[in-house]
Amino acid sequence: MSTTPSSEQDALLRAGIDRSLRHPVMFFLTSGAAWLAVSILLGIIASAKVHSPGLLSSCAWLTYGRVFPAHLNALVYGWGMQAAFAVIIWLMARLSRKECTMTGTILTAGHLWNLGVSLGVIGILSGNGTGIPWMEFPTFAWPVLLVSYIAILIGSFIQFRVRPEGHVYISQWYLLAAMIWFPWIFITANTLLHCIPGHPVMGAAISAWFRSAFIFLFFTPVAIGAAYYLAPKVTGRPIFSYSLAKLGFWSLAVIAPWAGMQKLTGAPIPYFLPYLGAAATALIFVPAATAAYNTIRTMLSAEETLAVSPSLRFTVAGIIGLIVLAAAAVFLNLPGSTLPLTQFSLSGYGFEILAIYGFFSLVMFGTAYFIVPRVTRREWLSSRLIKIHFLFSVYGIITVALITLFGGLQQGIGQEDWKQPWAAAASRAYPYAVANTVAWILILFSNLFFLLHLALMWIGLGRRSSHPTLLQSAHASSPHGAEGDIDNAGPATSH
Repeated sequence: MSTTPSSEQDALLRAGIDRSLRHPVMFFLTSGAAWLAVSILLGIIASAKVHSPGLLSSCAWLTYGRVFPAHLNALVYGWGMQAAFAVIIWLMARLSRKECTMTGTILTAGHLWNLGVSLGVIGILSGNGTGIPWMEFPTFAWPVLLVSYIAILIGSFIQFRVRPEGHVYISQWYLLAAMIWFPWIFITANTLLHCIPGHPVMGAAISAWFRSAFIFLFFTPVAIGAAYYLAPKVTGRPIFSYSLAKLGFWSLAVIAPWAGMQKLTGAPIPYFLPYLGAAATALIFVPAATAAYNTIRTMLSAEETLAVSPSLRFTVAGIIGLIVLAAAAVFLNLPGSTLPLTQFSLSGYGFEILAIYGFFSLVMFGTAYFIVPRVTRREWLSSRLIKIHFLFSVYGIITVALITLFGGLQQGIGQEDWKQPWAAAASRAYPYAVANTVAWILILFSNLFFLLHLALMWIGLGRRSSHPTLLQSAHASSPHGAEGDIDNAGPATSH
């Protein structure tokens, strides 16, 4: 493949950027994948305890009240946040066209983050959790996580500031916003919960708002920002509409902060709050549909690329998950019909899992399959392992979503019937819990392969290739610059 001096210089620049971030990116992805496996294993135990309460009953550390929150917190902070960090630091460097100068600091922050997550999960399992959903980590874990996050945040802003003056990519909009929004929602929630005394019910309302804001103001913009990078990068076509991308961004910024309170319909809180939350959650359909339409239109007429690119397959699956999530947000929050049925049932859990795994995680997988060959300078070892990961992940999350969303509705119908005992209503969820356990086992199986694949790539067992991410050609028309052959970009062993 012939290259012009300019394209060769660009290839060297990209190679330098990728080398500078090899170890931080691979550390975040690999440790995140390890926490994902731990989370799924804990989720299997929690799900099994719903239909088999006596399972592991002799071990206090593995009671449902400890395993279930440990499962969710490991999923959110162990996997979700670390996958986001890997994508953010790599994309910021790539789009700024500057090598990272804080590699050591970011890598140290990654070790601190894992220490904080470990302390938090162990604290929950040992009975020291706070009992506040998604904030169950004991107080001694949060300072470690805070220090780590501040270091990564500073590194991201420095990387953004050194970009060439001029155009700011829409991906950078979403990623920077996510990094700013998370401290805001976390500090706000903790201030209202711990520093301002109030009624316990308001504490539940704040917790519900925090979980919703976490999903829509951190995980969602990170995933959309990654999709807006991958779609044009892999297909070689510009974003269909930059105006639509900005519309989606600002509509998300305006609507998302108001969502979440619908989880407390009928509670002794101001009457308008649950309905405001329900309306905002339903209106999330606007930015979700905008991002999905824009991304899919960008990838139209790229069937051949879709067939050979695992990045596109996972991204498309994640975008479809976003559409399903937005539709579920509308369907599950209809006042007077479905809204009262979903508050204390499997449906709430299903909605959160659909958001974190069915949308966010699938896009992160696609991004990882794009990034890893570039930072390791190696090709993925096995396309078969990638296909297994894709199929089991997609089928597994479809099963989990259907079972929890619809099973939760059946459970909610039983709970609304005040004439029957609570145990009878809870028993409605029994068959769904069994199927949910089986689905999580499938997902665990697929992600163990993903973890193994990542670890083998990190230690350099993949073969050198001029066609990273299993693509059969480079796309010189990409608005982010042609990738070229990675063999033209310097030695594979230099860091």
